[in-house]
Amino acid sequence: MIEYFSDKIWLVWVLVSILCLILELFSGDMFILCFAIGALGGSIASALGGGIVVQLVTFAIVTLISLYVFRPIALRFLHRKDEDRVSNADAIIGREGRVSQTIEANGYGRVALDGDDWKAKSVGGIFIDKDTPVRIVDRDSIIITVEPLDS
Repeated sequence: MIEYFSDKIWLVWVLVSILCLILELFSGDMFILCFAIGALGGSIASALGGGIVVQLVTFAIVTLISLYVFRPIALRFLHRKDEDRVSNADAIIGREGRVSQTIEANGYGRVALDGDDWKAKSVGGIFIDKDTPVRIVDRDSIIITVEPLDS
């Protein structure tokens, strides 16, 4: 079996590349992917008849090129940092919900939104009756501020 792999060392490089691709699935930072690309370079060098030194040098060069050229481009493309994009709880501002528990004047109630139930207060401390449609205008931690849709 050792003779088989020594004759077909390119298969070892392919296996190393596949292993690196599997590991990359768990990390997601495109670092291990560069080693997978380098291993493919080593596999090609082996298939073309290069010796072990040529394969290792090819692996090192292709990996370094991938780290300094491919990885920054891939990170910029895949991990865009849009400053205007709202996420998490801030994404509910401007959305519409329905009062699930009456919001008392200068007090609190609850608002249902997409299957979640939020503690809520009203703009200006006004009374809002149950089942009234409301718009979320602000959020402070886990308490949202709402206004009736008819205003």
